[in-house]
Amino acid sequence: MTKGTIETPERLKFDEAALADWMSANVPDFAGPLEIKKFAGGESNPTYQLITPQKKYVLRRKPPGKLLPSAHAVDREYLVMTALGGADFPVPRTYGLCEDESVIGTMFFVMDFMDGRIFWDWIIGDVETENRRAYFEGAVDNLIALHSIDPATIGLEDYGKHTDYFARQIGRWTKQYKAAETSEIPEMDKLIEWLPSAIPADEKLAIVHGDYKIDNLVFDKADPNVIATLDWELSTLGHPLADFSYFLMPWGLPKITGFGIADIDFEELNIPTLQEMIDYYGAKTGQKGLPDINFCMAYNMFRMAGIVQGVYKRALQGNASSEKAKTYGAAVPLLAHIGWSFAQKKQGA
Repeated sequence: MTKGTIETPERLKFDEAALADWMSANVPDFAGPLEIKKFAGGESNPTYQLITPQKKYVLRRKPPGKLLPSAHAVDREYLVMTALGGADFPVPRTYGLCEDESVIGTMFFVMDFMDGRIFWDWIIGDVETENRRAYFEGAVDNLIALHSIDPATIGLEDYGKHTDYFARQIGRWTKQYKAAETSEIPEMDKLIEWLPSAIPADEKLAIVHGDYKIDNLVFDKADPNVIATLDWELSTLGHPLADFSYFLMPWGLPKITGFGIADIDFEELNIPTLQEMIDYYGAKTGQKGLPDINFCMAYNMFRMAGIVQGVYKRALQGNASSEKAKTYGAAVPLLAHIGWSFAQKKQGA
């Protein structure tokens, strides 16, 4: 999710009159004039706020230029959001997917702008202390609601493969990590060896968001109910605990990482601890103890380490003295260390 709006960079501008014509033909009750602002960040799929005298919309598009074949799949985002909206899951209403690149230069879709509260820090400091816990529970309730939807009932039975989710993901990120490896990290090698042997036996299948975190949620302005779930670029069919444990990653990481909360004062801030979050999810889903959660935490730390290692390698190739590259480089051993600590918990269980 993106924060605030900026002047649209020249390379991301498009024919605004052509978009207004498309919206007149495809968006019920649309009436200009149309003002367009780009949301800050969100370079993977550039995102824009569309403002009219009556209401606001949001446009998500593929970026211009040469792209990897399977990347920036805004059509998949549109498909899953439209299907989930039909099942009364909280997503913005979608108005149409435009695959005609002659309109604004790339494929795009338009949806409602959701006016609510978005929190950019994991301690949600804008919320009164006494109310804070309810927002974390509301986020988990929303994720459970997503996982409870049968993909086949809303036309998403072919949205992803139905088997071997963890095996495929581990294989993919092992390959990616090894391709970008710049130094030997023993704990990454241990995870690469151990993870395939510890995959949960069950083949639970759900619609998984893939990037489920607090700043991809829009909460009601008055209460902790989620009114919209955003940024579905990484969604697929997979194991629900992969999604839940991704949401829990900040509980496993220290504050120094920039998005970790493992070393905060949970009681003082009225934020659930990692175990309290696990217990809450288990109680709500009727699963006692979640024996596979430590495997899933280890898996997500490994996956994140693989992602970060790739960014680090690219940064080094661009500028070997980059301070940003050094930061990424330092994060990989930390993620590997924390991931292996969760693996050891699983082994000792």
